Amino acid sequence: MSEIEDSLDMHCEIILSQFDARTPVLERLQEIVDQKISHFLENTHIEVFATASRIKTRKSLAGKLALKGERYASVDDITDLLGERIVTYYADDVELVASFIERTFDMDWENSVDKRAALQPSQFGYLSLHYICRLPRTLYYDPAMPELNEIRFEVQMRSALQHVWAQITHDTGYKTDFEVPARFVRSYSKMASLIEIADEEFVRIRDGLDEYRTTVVALMREGRYDDLELDGETFQRYLERDPFGPLNERIAAINGAEISRGSYHPYLRVFHMMGFERIGDIDRMITHYSEDAYNLATAQLEGTGLDIISGTIGLQNLCISCIIRSGGGLRQMRSFITIVMGERFNSDASAMRFIRRAASVGITSPHEDVAPR
Repeated sequence: MSEIEDSLDMHCEIILSQFDARTPVLERLQEIVDQKISHFLENTHIEVFATASRIKTRKSLAGKLALKGERYASVDDITDLLGERIVTYYADDVELVASFIERTFDMDWENSVDKRAALQPSQFGYLSLHYICRLPRTLYYDPAMPELNEIRFEVQMRSALQHVWAQITHDTGYKTDFEVPARFVRSYSKMASLIEIADEEFVRIRDGLDEYRTTVVALMREGRYDDLELDGETFQRYLERDPFGPLNERIAAINGAEISRGSYHPYLRVFHMMGFERIGDIDRMITHYSEDAYNLATAQLEGTGLDIISGTIGLQNLCISCIIRSGGGLRQMRSFITIVMGERFNSDASAMRFIRRAASVGITSPHEDVAPR
């Protein structure tokens, strides 16, 4: 027994004994509530930073009773013997979780606290929802454990940034009983305002990206490629349309080869290096240089007997043809080789080999000073 427990009066000792008797019920209640919350989060796909639950320890309860045991007539008056915490990435998802809690459990509104509403408009600080709930019989009932529907438990809901704020302020003693010097209170307030702004901005960015992705899908469906800026999102959506598939199939037919999966990831950098700004630039490259790319692949594959080719062979030869035809010369060819094949292949000799092979099938630069010698 701890020193704190030794110092408790008879009333508090009775409450501790009641708590000991309730432990099996609390453990079962924890299982049920955890299951309901997990099922909701899985089905709604809300992104959560963390979830946690705990039953108050005997030592922690004893400390609470030592400070304010006179407030409680019995263990039933203590509302946080079981505590649940749900930390979402985005601040507005707290509302979705709160709505679920309100619909699922019986609410003790008198003891629930919305820390967000407690602050004045000019104040900044801890923003969190603390709900006090009971398990309704309509959700779960066990006649062997009727206390399951009587015990109140706490559910805390907040964003990840607010969670960090809560942990830091707790660890630095901000919420303890002693008075924090004014200069530190001001610093806490400044940080709280930044956290609130960051929470709002993350929601705004997420919503903006969701709207952007919806627009990309619609424009892609309509084939409005010149209205689509070239970035990772649009390039991935474009790849889903298999734009290089017909050229790859045609090249594979040269040797009756199979097409293995290749990575298109490096080619976004290639396109930016080539000055492409829109998805339409890629689409025009396919239209203008597919015949060159096929002829170049023919020179590469004929007589080799290769029966497996990379899924990027069509795109690779399109880029080579485009670089040469547009006068990119050695500089762009070296950059292309570095991005796609790695630094160890980057040399004038490697670039010239690509250019000479292209020249052998009539793919030449419009500038004489970069023509192969």
